[in-house]
Amino acid sequence: MSPPHTVSVGALNATRLRADFPLLGRPVRGKPLAYLDNAATTQKPLAVLEAVDRYYREHNANVHRGVHWLSERATEDFEHARAAVRDHLNAPEAREVIFTRGTTESINLVAQSWARSALRPGDEVLITRMEHHSNIVPWQMVCAQTGAELKVAPITDAGALDLEALPRLIGPRTRLVAMVHVSNALGTINPVRRVADLAHARGALLLVDGAQAAPHLALDVRALGADFYALSAHKMYGPMGIGVLWGRAELLEAMPPWQGGGDMIKSVSFAGTVYNDLPYKFEAGTPDVGGAIGLGAACRYLRGLGLDRVHAHESLLLEYATRRLAEVEGLRLIGTARDKSAVVSFVIAGVHPHDVGTIVDAEGVAVRTGHHCAMPVMERFSVPATVRASLGVYNTFEDVDRLVQALGRVHEVFS
Repeated sequence: MSPPHTVSVGALNATRLRADFPLLGRPVRGKPLAYLDNAATTQKPLAVLEAVDRYYREHNANVHRGVHWLSERATEDFEHARAAVRDHLNAPEAREVIFTRGTTESINLVAQSWARSALRPGDEVLITRMEHHSNIVPWQMVCAQTGAELKVAPITDAGALDLEALPRLIGPRTRLVAMVHVSNALGTINPVRRVADLAHARGALLLVDGAQAAPHLALDVRALGADFYALSAHKMYGPMGIGVLWGRAELLEAMPPWQGGGDMIKSVSFAGTVYNDLPYKFEAGTPDVGGAIGLGAACRYLRGLGLDRVHAHESLLLEYATRRLAEVEGLRLIGTARDKSAVVSFVIAGVHPHDVGTIVDAEGVAVRTGHHCAMPVMERFSVPATVRASLGVYNTFEDVDRLVQALGRVHEVFS
């Protein structure tokens, strides 16, 4: 099947965008790189690389605690990054944006601060069958600590959330619903607002794992109805090791700090400590200033592209990839929900996904293989692992064709 005649998809010219990402120009295994592992981590545009480099070259200093010029400049850029994240989420206030090490730490913060102090024996936390391990294990831990019970909402054979079962699972003892916005293993886009309304009608809060949504969808935490929203910079063209927890101010104000140390205090004596205001109450210790500045640059980069245009671009790529993969003999897609982000997970009959990944890597095509930190999803579909190709703003129809061509080598090797 021939690709569309133009490389301009959804008003984005992906071929031109590739020039913004230096790593994409390097050969792999002696062949041009087709990078299709964006759900694991995205490549970084020059705007991000230069922002981080500029901070360390021109005004490296600690933030908030210095009166000298370098510290003032670093603090200014750090707080501008927080404002950029606020804009990306359309959050009401910048003080609701808490910098963390990533989605995993953000979820653990809510589990150990809000949930550990709020949950009682017999209370319930509801998650879904499609969650990443980072939205499963923290709730198992806090339920063991508090005596609360963990409930799991099922998913359909297509990999969509079972919306018929959901109302029965959110009951009077449900205190929190924690769910993924976009599944990293299936690509499913969940109806967050609908779930938020169900949860709030029963007096429960909603935490959303937005790691896979933040680079692909225009976000509005107010319209979504979320109470907490977590994301990671490295999934959205920013640096590794930095992320965000957004929470409604009134919830964050009432929550105790999770970690103690510098900057999260107003005063310390042996008689007691007075905690700092938001957001600093939850940002103990020296922060990753360069990482936060890089995240701010990534938010501005995506906003410059336009998230609606990004989604249109990736939707057409997803449609094309789904059609092309249907041509591959013995290939079965895992995750066929109607509403999907740009992720295609699949297995090939008689070939282990790890072998598929190794063979296509020899052709310069980077995909992810394994359980994707979503082992309950693999169990649900009775597979040990999948091959996952995940698309981003710089991917083209030619990248998809390279994948399909490389999968032809799999059949040659195993025929």
